Amino acid sequence: QVQLVESGGGLVQAGGSLRLSCAASGRTFSIYVMGWFRQAPGKEREFVASVLWSGGRTDYADPVKGRFSISRDNDTNTVLLQMNSLKPEDTAVYYCGARNGRWVTRRGDEYDYWGQGTQVTVSS
Repeated sequence: QVQLVESGGGLVQAGGSLRLSCAASGRTFSIYVMGWFRQAPGKEREFVASVLWSGGRTDYADPVKGRFSISRDNDTNTVLLQMNSLKPEDTAVYYCGARNGRWVTRRGDEYDYWGQGTQVTVSS
């Protein structure tokens, strides 16, 4: 099993920044890719960004390209999501996911473990 704990959400004005953290514990050696997803009220969960657990290759959804950056901290088994130039439409609950399968995917139903989520609210 893998346990994921997100932190770093909050309320910020449009144009501001937040950094989300996802701490992984347990059988972390089984993880192949980590991803961030988000779900706004009344909408389906959507892919935001992903990074290989080993580091390197990243993937971003078009709405966040150039504004968000995902990275991996090897020392602390943590994945970070730096969010800049935030917009009101970025408001959502952000979830961290981990996948064992050895290919990269944007489909949330192909991730094996999830955190509890952290709320991000961007005011206009």
